[in-house]
Amino acid sequence: MGKRFYKFASAMIRTFSHRMTTEWEVPFEEGPCVFVANHVGAIGPVDMCAKFPMRDRSHPWINNGMLEAREVPAYVRQDYWWKPGNLFEPLLNVTVPYIAAAILPPVLRSVQYIPVYHDQRIMLTLRQSIRTLQKDDYLIIFPEQPSGWLTHHNWINTSWLRIGEMWYRASGRALKLYPVHIDRKKHLFKVAAPVYYDPARRFTEQEEELAEKIAKGIRGE
Repeated sequence: MGKRFYKFASAMIRTFSHRMTTEWEVPFEEGPCVFVANHVGAIGPVDMCAKFPMRDRSHPWINNGMLEAREVPAYVRQDYWWKPGNLFEPLLNVTVPYIAAAILPPVLRSVQYIPVYHDQRIMLTLRQSIRTLQKDDYLIIFPEQPSGWLTHHNWINTSWLRIGEMWYRASGRALKLYPVHIDRKKHLFKVAAPVYYDPARRFTEQEEELAEKIAKGIRGE
């Protein structure tokens, strides 16, 4: 039932919203990889799951707080779903989090997702990600850190980059990381040339370099 709903909802989104085009800096090569995209509020995840050309084989990382109804209200309140100081903030604060808690978990669970934990269970996230890559499927990750309403820091979260190290140990291959800039005005997926995890270097030696290249790509620079 969940998969059928997901396919139906995705089809409706593609039918009744702007069509997206995809611009590749280099031709896409089949094989395990990670698409690393800017968040663009709720638009980024929706577009990547419903409109991105590789969507049928892509598995987005989704915060576990959005998958558990009891955790959704707190997550919504801290995630800048409305502009702080908004005239309607008191009303929004007591309605939107609970509406989201009723709707979002069953919808998100219909996606072929990977739950993201922010405690010791992060290893479950990483191991499931490796199993996904071993099937020659793709991951979608949104590493930006919110800095306020509809804004993000220039730097990105980097703990997820450990996947490159784990993937090399599991497969003996370097992992490809494709930065994706979602341009809302142009209705465009701008996919930069892949950034590769270098198995010949320690993670700590390349973490900052990888993060800078990816951050530049997801900003569309």
